[in-house]
Amino acid sequence: MSATKQDNIRQAVRLQYGKVAESGGAGCGCSPTCCGAPAPDPETLSQGFGYTADDVSLVPQGANMGLGCGNPQAIAALQPGEIVLDLGSGGGFDCFLAARQVGDAGHVIGVDMTPAMVSKARANAEKGGFRNVEFRLGEIENLPVADGSVDVILSNCVINLSPDKPRVFAETFRVLKPGGRLAISDVVALAELPEAVRQDMALYTGCIAGASLLPEVEAMLRASGFSDIRVTPKEESRSFIRDWVPGTDLSDYVVSAAIEATKPAT
Repeated sequence: MSATKQDNIRQAVRLQYGKVAESGGAGCGCSPTCCGAPAPDPETLSQGFGYTADDVSLVPQGANMGLGCGNPQAIAALQPGEIVLDLGSGGGFDCFLAARQVGDAGHVIGVDMTPAMVSKARANAEKGGFRNVEFRLGEIENLPVADGSVDVILSNCVINLSPDKPRVFAETFRVLKPGGRLAISDVVALAELPEAVRQDMALYTGCIAGASLLPEVEAMLRASGFSDIRVTPKEESRSFIRDWVPGTDLSDYVVSAAIEATKPAT
């Protein structure tokens, strides 16, 4: 893919999620059809992705925007004192949940390329009194994070939006400490998407068209140096993916998956 094409995709994604941040439209990220429709309830959406009622009640109002396709917290096994990085942190939902788990001795960094999202997340952190969380503006292909400084990387339905996924995984490997781990929920393809779908920008910004085939995700992780790679499709996710693109058969092609991997300790 040319650099110009990559930039066009990033601009489209930034524009879409800037609108989401400014409107507060729940669920209007990973879904090309919902913006302009009645906003669904973000608490209900998040519980459908695997969060608990307690999870959605523990964050500042406005942090949970109903975005995502799973619950990376469920596979992260976060420990007190750990340093956590969230790729595509949005309004800060996963960051605030992680901050409670790592405690005052830990630290959480959220990175998002959309200025309006970063501003929203910072305001949410101040509103909620979170002092062990910070939000940085940046692209996940060029993380504003030091080498070997992070214990755990979270991400929820964001890497599929990148036009340069090998670069994203290389960056995650760079910033993780030896022995650090990935805990990611993302959309993956189980069958080759039709070319018309691949070229549809609304479906790209809606977390469908940019999905990589599952074996490709595994191969990118191996090429970046990761071990203990596990990509686990969640068949139950087809139900909400059908809601993203009603009247189509795209849920036959893509599912949400739990993506786990470790940076070798030596």
